[in-house]
Amino acid sequence: MVAPAVPELSEDVLHESIDARTESLAALRELGPPDLVHLVKQAVRNPGKQAGVYHHVTGVDASSSASLAAYINTLTYRDHDPNTTTRIVEGVYCCYNAFSRLDMRVHVSIPGTVESYCVDERGEKRKASDDLWLETYLCSVLRAYSYADDGSGDSIRKIVGVRRFNPVTNTETEHRFLNAAEQLFFRGWQLGSDSIVQVPTNVSNHLTTGLLKYLETTGRYTSGINLFEKLRTQSVEVASLLAKVLFMGHEEVSGVKVLYQSLQQTPMDYVMLDTQADFLLKKATKAETPELKEERLKMALGCADRSTIAAPSEFSTWARLAQVYVAMEDWENALTILNSCPMFTYQDKDSPLMPEPRDVHLPTLPETRLDEIDSEPESRYAEQVDPSLLSLRAASYRGTFKKAYSILTEMTAKIGWDQLLKIRSNVFVMEDEYRTEKQEATQAAQPMRSPSMDGLRGTPDPTTNGEEGSDDENEKPSEPAASKLAPNGENSGGTNADDHLSKLNTKRLCERWLDSLFMVLYEDLRVYTIWRTQMAQYRAQQIQYKKSAEEWEILGSLAERLQHFDEAAEAYRACLSLRFSPKALAGVLRVFEKTKSTRETVAAVIRLVTWQYRWYSEFSPELLHTIRTLIEDEGAVKVRSIIQATSLPQHVLDLTHHYAALCATFRSSGTDG
Repeated sequence: MVAPAVPELSEDVLHESIDARTESLAALRELGPPDLVHLVKQAVRNPGKQAGVYHHVTGVDASSSASLAAYINTLTYRDHDPNTTTRIVEGVYCCYNAFSRLDMRVHVSIPGTVESYCVDERGEKRKASDDLWLETYLCSVLRAYSYADDGSGDSIRKIVGVRRFNPVTNTETEHRFLNAAEQLFFRGWQLGSDSIVQVPTNVSNHLTTGLLKYLETTGRYTSGINLFEKLRTQSVEVASLLAKVLFMGHEEVSGVKVLYQSLQQTPMDYVMLDTQADFLLKKATKAETPELKEERLKMALGCADRSTIAAPSEFSTWARLAQVYVAMEDWENALTILNSCPMFTYQDKDSPLMPEPRDVHLPTLPETRLDEIDSEPESRYAEQVDPSLLSLRAASYRGTFKKAYSILTEMTAKIGWDQLLKIRSNVFVMEDEYRTEKQEATQAAQPMRSPSMDGLRGTPDPTTNGEEGSDDENEKPSEPAASKLAPNGENSGGTNADDHLSKLNTKRLCERWLDSLFMVLYEDLRVYTIWRTQMAQYRAQQIQYKKSAEEWEILGSLAERLQHFDEAAEAYRACLSLRFSPKALAGVLRVFEKTKSTRETVAAVIRLVTWQYRWYSEFSPELLHTIRTLIEDEGAVKVRSIIQATSLPQHVLDLTHHYAALCATFRSSGTDG
């Protein structure tokens, strides 16, 4: 299998990229940025003339200094053109160790020596030990999965010039990975966690997320079960991970037993309770009868409710409880619980902070040439986009806000916007309602006034009576209402005011973030409704409805966000009819997977794999998972035949055959026949 091409970003000042990386070390908070590979090129006819170039990479074996030096050597072998005017004389490979917060570096002189060392947050050199290399290797594998593209191209476009390799390509490298994970498992919390986890634990962190992602991608469930069985003997909390892998591998009875036995020992382990609730929720959606569905949802409710007591500051427990209420169609409780979710600021993945490169060279391998893909970059940037589509804020939601918005849109898709507003007004204090109640309460309390009270408080102006202390027309109900209600929910004023505010005492105050989500949802629905109305009018008049490819892509994303999946696929197809778009094709692929459209799925995967490879990525866990699932359902022989039968160049088909070959290497289900 040919390796992806090597992108080159040129420096203005020699070694400025390495200096910039060193300066950024103290600010890193997650797994660290992709590895940096810096090369010094020397003019063949003028040895005194040197220039620095660099690129980023993930998935390279970082288990030792020798393996990283070997990667730099492969770059020198690629420079085989006899007409070249430069040659590589020096290389530095930088790989971040997120456990010890050190940047491991290997300096290669060509020809000559190899030096390995590490740099701390202060930029000081330290000696590299075997223990540090073990940590670095594990971080490298986790980064390869964390920074991989999901097929849509979003991750690829985020950082220019990243080569992405598969870090685990056979059972031997799998053994090395899982062995390293076992040795460092109980230090995994040091790596941090996903943005929806408030406090990293032994079972909720970047290491466990990476392990589960690997097992889901490759289907190597038995290896995962063996690993977590061993670790469970050291700590019962690992049972939640063991159960998740058993459920992945369709060993549901064993998974339920593991959770049942383990919760006898630790009845308030929130991850185990949440795992139970998630399992029951999924089983309820597949229930054969309404009675069975109701029974499973009641059990899920008990587990989810208990998990919020066990971990009241975690978002995931409250979100799960809200999802259960949505499934039960208990809309008021769903909205109440959603309002209770603790929200966290989104922490994005660490990205390279580099100076502006002098030049960017993005070469193309002949093996990735496909006309429909090659024309994509040129046409993208000439397209007109309606400003109202660019201003949709929900598209930028990440972390807890994205998840909460998804729950809100699920409710809207099931009951409609008008009904959602009614439920909202039943659950929360509305601003006009609060102002009316407040005014009535104040007027009722007036006869109770006395000269002594007026002397203390000051006589209010009759024109502003009932509005004291609130000049801002946009003031949220949560602010004045909170100040007027005692902690027990009773009014802190006079007894007459109690009667008038009694309605408010049964309602809650809507959190500002949820109030904002309603406004964003309204804007999404407004734009969506205008689009669908215009489409219907144009069709009735038999006139073509025209949008640019970029606009169709945004509309597809909008419809998918609002959970109108048929309309999303329609928009994505309209985008693809104008130009190639990995995001649109990935959206259509999700529809093909749901409808089990095998040939269409294969055709979409071939193009996405080729686009990824075109931009230096030979590895996407999501695309590998799609191929593996196809092989499980249809068998390897049939899938290979469908790939080969498409009328595309052989060099393009070979890229997808490579993914299918990985499934055979891992002996995935369906590869025998």
